[in-house]
Amino acid sequence: MSYQIFSDVTSDLDEAILARYPELHMIPMNVNLGGEDYLYGPGGNLDIKDFYAAQRNGKYASTSQITPFSFHEQFEPVLNAGEDILYLCFSSGLSNTYSTAKLTADELAEDYPDRKIVVVDTLCAAVGEGFLVLEALNRYRDGWSIDDLASWVTEHRLDVCHWFTVDTLDHLYHGGRVSKASATVGTLLNIKPLLHVDAEGKLEVTAKPRGRKQAMKLQLDKMKQGLRKDLGNLVVIGHGDCLDVAEAMKAAVLEIFPEAEIELAYIGPVIGAHTGPGMLALIFWGDVR
Repeated sequence: MSYQIFSDVTSDLDEAILARYPELHMIPMNVNLGGEDYLYGPGGNLDIKDFYAAQRNGKYASTSQITPFSFHEQFEPVLNAGEDILYLCFSSGLSNTYSTAKLTADELAEDYPDRKIVVVDTLCAAVGEGFLVLEALNRYRDGWSIDDLASWVTEHRLDVCHWFTVDTLDHLYHGGRVSKASATVGTLLNIKPLLHVDAEGKLEVTAKPRGRKQAMKLQLDKMKQGLRKDLGNLVVIGHGDCLDVAEAMKAAVLEIFPEAEIELAYIGPVIGAHTGPGMLALIFWGDVR
């Protein structure tokens, strides 16, 4: 029985990566930028470079969750074609996307009783979610069954380590993630907070280094402490339109882990709405979740 893999654009798999995986179905999402509504993803009208240029020019962004209607629109053609669906979903610790997808899947199951829709909460975000999706796609190509692949993702989702920093606190403040006082003091002290996605799929600040150099050192330290080469060599470096910084991180990773298979990816507008330009993420297999 054949099946198709879905994910959502919060996984931040950019066009260059997606071109290598045409079998992946990406669900677009709505972004409001400077008071205007856009669609980001397949069939959308928001370009990443334009998005970050607008942010640098003082515009703020917000996002909307995927609606049940959108899930129906994405899933039904595949079900009508007689195929099953495995949806690898944005962390339930950061969004209600998972619960909405589950409810929609239950509704569709009544109309398509012979089809299977498996919704997996990745407990991952941004390029961390993309990292897990890429690893799942490679196993999908190897012929894994839908149940085996869903079980594998569930078993290993907490082995995906996310360590990232933001270059500006303005967008975290605008999105309600930090207080005005914290944003003001952090900006004055040049704080580049080190964050991660915890075991519940939620964001947590773990350190407050001063300056980009110190922040990147802490990211690399986490990798040195907990890298698990036994799970694979994939490393994803995500960036908020700061390719030069991502390239510097890539060089630093290769110094300590020359076998690394590194993917560079833009942080898309959905996540970028909250993190702003200059965000840098380091994703790897490890035990320092």
